[in-house]
Amino acid sequence: MSIKQNLQNIKSNIPQHVTLVAVSKTKPISDLMEAYDAGQRVFGENKIQEMVDKFDNMPKDVEWHMIGHVQRNKVKYMAEFVSLIHGVDSLKLLKEINKRAKSHDRVINCLLQIKIAEEDSKFGMSAEDASALLQSNAFSELKNIKVTGLMGMATFTDDMKQVESEFKFLNTTFEELKSVQSENCDLQTISMGMSGDYELAIDCGSNMIRVGSSIFGVRNY
Repeated sequence: MSIKQNLQNIKSNIPQHVTLVAVSKTKPISDLMEAYDAGQRVFGENKIQEMVDKFDNMPKDVEWHMIGHVQRNKVKYMAEFVSLIHGVDSLKLLKEINKRAKSHDRVINCLLQIKIAEEDSKFGMSAEDASALLQSNAFSELKNIKVTGLMGMATFTDDMKQVESEFKFLNTTFEELKSVQSENCDLQTISMGMSGDYELAIDCGSNMIRVGSSIFGVRNY
């Protein structure tokens, strides 16, 4: 199967309102261009330096999503062009993104990462912390970021019942936090689901999925 066929298969199986983020980390630009030529415009990377290199070498109508854990000292390298930062899990990180966005005179969209898995290795905030953050004065002062949704990563398990309950928890959290509307918070996006479980995620309310291996084939580390 070609990258183009893989993309067409996925797009024909997902509803119109769901955004497909092609997870292109570790993949060469030739693979990304094959996806681009097949109509894909949204790409997700998990290392900022790799994303910068690809940004420099790809057409400028690509939307770049940072989907990995973000180190504050690296934000400046992507602040000029990143479209959406998925894994935001602290006020400190939001402040840094705001500062760097301001220096480029733009507003950067962010998703708050909610911890939905029981595994210790997954980053994220509790639903309570996210609620408190969004209603805080410190948050309201950040004029160069906008929180546009939530992101979550389910436990890496074959137990789909557990994955389903984690997805449902994120959807519930999303619905609860949606009432928090402010100038820099407008929750529209719920980013959950990857190659192995995106259909279940969509059933549970996801409108943004992060798919890599089902498009580009298995990754070589």
